[in-house]
Amino acid sequence: MAEFMIAQIQGQTALGLLCLVAVFFYVGLFAVGGGLVAATFMQQILVERFALISPEKFYSMLAISESTPGPIGINLATYCGTELYGPIGGIVTTAGEVQPSLVIIMLIARFFTGFQKKTLVQAAFSGLRPATSGMVLVAALNVFLLAVLDIPTFRESGRILDIFRLRQLVFYVPAVLVLFKFKKLHPVFIVLVGAVFGVVAL
Repeated sequence: MAEFMIAQIQGQTALGLLCLVAVFFYVGLFAVGGGLVAATFMQQILVERFALISPEKFYSMLAISESTPGPIGINLATYCGTELYGPIGGIVTTAGEVQPSLVIIMLIARFFTGFQKKTLVQAAFSGLRPATSGMVLVAALNVFLLAVLDIPTFRESGRILDIFRLRQLVFYVPAVLVLFKFKKLHPVFIVLVGAVFGVVAL
């Protein structure tokens, strides 16, 4: 089934467009925990399983999606769809991504107040919180590994210093320290400085 979907998407057929909608509907349905969890799902499906987008390109798309206004998961879905199918792909992947959330949140808004204090519901949320935290951590770790570490070069040379992308690390460490030190500083300033640093230094 996966091979069939890959062939249809790569061939940019009408059926491939429906397969793409199904993929992003799945992402939207199970991405409990927000945009980084959705990004993890997209990375697992589009990069690792379907190999429709290279890891480097995907994480560049993720960086752009994080740097632009709006929810990161929806931004990334739009970007992926446009990359694979053009503007129409961006529209349908965005629709597929948000449709489960729209339906579920309307149902919750309608019925949640009636059972939010029930023991089973509270227990379910107690389990969801650490699970989604773990998924967010995996997404952040994947971005860190690609952005700051250079595992392939390290494997070839065996030199410990080759494991780091030194220029990226020079920016990463101060950026993290600044964000922890000045908690009221808006992250958009770090993003802008990072963009300038990338143009000038890389």
